[in-house]
Amino acid sequence: MMMMQVTSLITALVLAASVHADSQWLLPIDCDDVQRRDNTSSSGVYTIYPGGPTTPLHVYCDMDTDGGRWTVFQRRLDGTENFFRPWKHYKTGFGNVAGEYWLGLENIFLISIRKMNELRVDMEDWEGGKASAQYSSFSIGFENTGYQLHLGSFTGGEAGDSLVGHNDMKFSTFDKDLDQWDKNCAQHYLGGFWYAKCHTANPNGMYVAENATAYDSVLNIWRTWKGPNYSLKTITMKIRPVATCTCTL
Repeated sequence: MMMMQVTSLITALVLAASVHADSQWLLPIDCDDVQRRDNTSSSGVYTIYPGGPTTPLHVYCDMDTDGGRWTVFQRRLDGTENFFRPWKHYKTGFGNVAGEYWLGLENIFLISIRKMNELRVDMEDWEGGKASAQYSSFSIGFENTGYQLHLGSFTGGEAGDSLVGHNDMKFSTFDKDLDQWDKNCAQHYLGGFWYAKCHTANPNGMYVAENATAYDSVLNIWRTWKGPNYSLKTITMKIRPVATCTCTL
């Protein structure tokens, strides 16, 4: 039964993708579609439809970084949003897309299954330094797989590879423990993420101002850039297509 459901979903998505390729009038499913319709589009909030025409979704599109077309699914800017949230919130999304937000695991899944995407993570420290990390591919699985992370190879960036140990992990929150630790990573490190035992990146961890301190790696960190106890000023995770989906049934 599960195989039939997967096949049916992929069939529908491939059909939609093939029709989309022939028409400029269909609804955009990501920021790549937004820019292809209007290559003068600037960075900002747009409406996309990864779940179909009856479920519009607001999202921030980065149209400036490295050629643009980035669909932002996570953004920390100033600590105004609480990211210590239950599974339901991480599934459906929360926050303000004009500021800090999480797009929602189900929405990320719907976007990532439609095309082959690459991942970029941009971050900034409190001294004005900036760095990034890029990965050749990014997708997540169905909810019944725990929205398991499928990450391609690290392709570069001054921030280094802090996600290598998170690949193939399931998503965990304080009320749904799917990590590989005998305790609860999300509860202990005050976030929600694809934890292992537990993390070398915690972008959804506690946000604290410059020079503030917190205990035991609970901060929004990227270990290979600033170590385990440096709360980043900003961090943004974003995806864009590298090629049209060539799925076969």
